[in-house]
Amino acid sequence: MYIFFLNRSQNAYFCPLFKKEMNAPKRYTITTALPYTNGPIHIGHLAGVYVPADIYARYLRLTGNDVILIGGSDEHGVPITIKAKNEGVSPQDVVDKYHAIIKKSFEDFGITFDNYSRTSAKVHHKTASEFFTTLNDKGEFIEEVTEQLYDAEANQFLADRFVVGTCPKCGNEESYGDQCENCGTSHNATDLINPKSALTGNTPTLKQTKHWFLPLDKHEAFLKEWILEGHKKDWKSNVYGQCKSWIDDGLRPRAVTRDLDWGIPVPAEGGEGKVLYVWFDAPIGYISSTIEWAEREGKDWEPYWKDKETKLVHFIGKDNIVFHCIIFPAMLKAEGSYILPENVPANEFLNLEGNKLSTSKNWAVWLPEYLEEFPGQQDVLRYALTSNAPETKDNDFTWKDFQARNNNELVAIFGNFINRVVVLTNKYYDGVTPTPNALSQVDEETLTTVKAYPDVISSSIERYRFREAQQELMNLARLGNKYLADAEPWKVIKVDAERTKTIMYVALQIASALATLSEPFLPFTSKKLKDILCHSALDAESTWNEVKTKEVLIPAGHKIRKAELLFSKIEDTTIQAQLDKLEASKKANELENAVVEPQKDTITFEDFTKLDMRVGTILEAEKMPKAKKLLVLKVDTGIDVRTIVSGIAESFTAEEVVGKRVTVLVNLAPRALRGVESEGMILMTETPDGKLVFVNPDDTAVTNGLQIS
Repeated sequence: MYIFFLNRSQNAYFCPLFKKEMNAPKRYTITTALPYTNGPIHIGHLAGVYVPADIYARYLRLTGNDVILIGGSDEHGVPITIKAKNEGVSPQDVVDKYHAIIKKSFEDFGITFDNYSRTSAKVHHKTASEFFTTLNDKGEFIEEVTEQLYDAEANQFLADRFVVGTCPKCGNEESYGDQCENCGTSHNATDLINPKSALTGNTPTLKQTKHWFLPLDKHEAFLKEWILEGHKKDWKSNVYGQCKSWIDDGLRPRAVTRDLDWGIPVPAEGGEGKVLYVWFDAPIGYISSTIEWAEREGKDWEPYWKDKETKLVHFIGKDNIVFHCIIFPAMLKAEGSYILPENVPANEFLNLEGNKLSTSKNWAVWLPEYLEEFPGQQDVLRYALTSNAPETKDNDFTWKDFQARNNNELVAIFGNFINRVVVLTNKYYDGVTPTPNALSQVDEETLTTVKAYPDVISSSIERYRFREAQQELMNLARLGNKYLADAEPWKVIKVDAERTKTIMYVALQIASALATLSEPFLPFTSKKLKDILCHSALDAESTWNEVKTKEVLIPAGHKIRKAELLFSKIEDTTIQAQLDKLEASKKANELENAVVEPQKDTITFEDFTKLDMRVGTILEAEKMPKAKKLLVLKVDTGIDVRTIVSGIAESFTAEEVVGKRVTVLVNLAPRALRGVESEGMILMTETPDGKLVFVNPDDTAVTNGLQIS
């Protein structure tokens, strides 16, 4: 079956009606990656994981499904202990502080978790311990004594994040012991070249210790069949490709325990002084969070994890693909009673103003700060992040694009349409929906097109194409604007009052559809629009499916409220303030990371006295033809006027340097540069950001020709 539809430019085309799954799931379990509680949430987390997961969950609820959205804080692992050590507090202090900040940020931003837990909770310790014990009792682990990196001065084994060295794959000199953040490769700490302890800076030694390993090679055949054959067509190419690379490379046993004192104690003989490795206990946090939710709500948690009619979906970033597609499924398969994820729609990374997001360098847009500085504008950020979501490749967030998305799309398209409809309805009919007369062909086609949008948007959402889905929502607003612009009710009212009633009635149907269909993407706007249209006063508020099936969304005689702006224009000054914050962070990083060159070889006093340095003044300057860096200078050295060629053209113009007092090395042997003989050297230094600065005498009493000693 085909339906008449309009695209963004409102040119007609035909598309097939979206078909629901033949065997629709009975329920959905949706999980989101557990953020480390060593800092607040930033836009990279939101774009990669939480906004798409919330869109998906809200949509499924609107379509009448049984859905739980599960999340929580990852409170174990070395980053927590490093943060605690740096701040001089306990790990528990760190996780308590940031768990509260993260949880509140998610609530204020409108992420609709059914349960947001934490891995330090008793229910999680119990669940993870029991999971480990079950696998251990079944013989699913290998116990091995291996050599691990050990810091003798700190008197402890070095967990992966306590080791820094050169990545064996890409040569990054700041790779961690478990993963290189430059190339994304996972490895063991012992694979690093020139490893150093992050605790003391010492070169660690190897020392024997016993650990439990999950033999991933044992599950290789199953993973090959399940992923490479079973999910070749429905998993995103970036996810499938990374999994294939791992499997093709051959899977090896991976340790599930670590020598640490912060985490879940290993519940087995010989496990003293060891904890469950964070990658093992963290995904079990999805299960423990579900158990916590079920106990609170009086429900049975097991169907959400063990019933084959349940669809399990993990929302994560690309750095977690291996853990959620290979390691966690191997754990679930080894346990035996759990379902496996139907999909893992991992996103790529979001950059900020052309550079990688970095929490340590404060190169980020932090959610708590955004909520404070942009009050009531949660949907603007949700919209901007979804419009530019890194679904298939790394994308870049810029404040200028954020401003343009708001001003040119949310304000000028969505907000403009709603404002015109509500203002005109109040102006002409005192806010009461008019009774329509006979519908024209354009009216009929417009209403038919509106009814098509739920299926079109559904098709994109259920294929995890959230950018595309949101664009279709905006196309519905464009349809409304075009309908009003073509119908011109403000003109027609003067000559045909009855026709105007029909126009405004149709426009109100579009507005009502937008109120419902915008909820997954713009939940705060949706609520505000529903309040303006008084949806709660209707006999039954329209659900997602009713937008396409109900003949009338807002009936004649239904009264709406006065107009209220859904979005407001964001000014240049507001954006510049955010850019200034980032620039301040960049400068602070440059100063902090400024590298002081080591001292050169020692020279004698006699060596130094050979240098004849004089105070001079630049009299003339011109750019060297066909040379990017060179200026040709005429310099008064006090003993003569000479030509000096200096490589400063990228930091100064010729006009800027004329009249500058400078320090000149005058007894340097002449050297021909591009055919010009240079008779000396101007002394310069370089700032951390690469800008050249003159080393010059400031005292005006110092005259040209004076020697510097």
